[in-house]
Amino acid sequence: MGKLDGKTAVITGGSTGMALAGAKLFVEEGAHVFIQARRQEALDDAVASIGRNITAVQGDAADLDDLDRLYDTVAREKGSIDVLWASAGMGEPAVLGEITEEQFHRAFWLNARGTLFTVQKALPLINDNGSILMTGSNASLGAFPGWSLYAGSKAVQQAWARVWLNELRDRGIRVNVLTPGQVATAKQEELFDEATKAAFESLIPRGQMGRPEEIATVALFLASQDSSYVNGLELVADGGTTAI
Repeated sequence: MGKLDGKTAVITGGSTGMALAGAKLFVEEGAHVFIQARRQEALDDAVASIGRNITAVQGDAADLDDLDRLYDTVAREKGSIDVLWASAGMGEPAVLGEITEEQFHRAFWLNARGTLFTVQKALPLINDNGSILMTGSNASLGAFPGWSLYAGSKAVQQAWARVWLNELRDRGIRVNVLTPGQVATAKQEELFDEATKAAFESLIPRGQMGRPEEIATVALFLASQDSSYVNGLELVADGGTTAI
């Protein structure tokens, strides 16, 4: 028996990195998973790598019409949602004094606005006693120079989780935040040079980056009944970076 047998899960930003690792694990644990991402090629690769019980819907999590298409597909094919993982996000360094309006717009448009409407538009489909999780960032807990804009756009999720669980208490829907730290992903390769990666890695007590699969196991915990008594939590998986 898998921990998500017979469940339907939706993961935005699910074509790469931590969310893709989560999609693979959710399928292994018995779920049918819908993934959304902007690049069709990456979605095709993700579907091929998982091979079964996976449906890809191309779209932007910050585009309300694309979200409607995603949930229309879920409603048509499965009828309801048990697990929603709002994981689509973006980050770029921006030092105070040099932050542009365009950078602000990009960060909050996807990380804040996109996450809110990903959840709100899913509500009619989410089953009672379902699980909602959002991907935060330990940038919102640390004090990493150059990352205040990204940190702020992610910090809103912690407040939302607390308020939304109260609004959804009569339906028994849990809302939590999964906050990863430094994880070796393709996106990290795009953003950081070797010196920057080494500097971030040095902050981790074990001296080694996290792996997407390590975050996926935390997501499975929050998605499944293993976390039935966990609600409104920010679960930090950063190897202890922000604990010391």
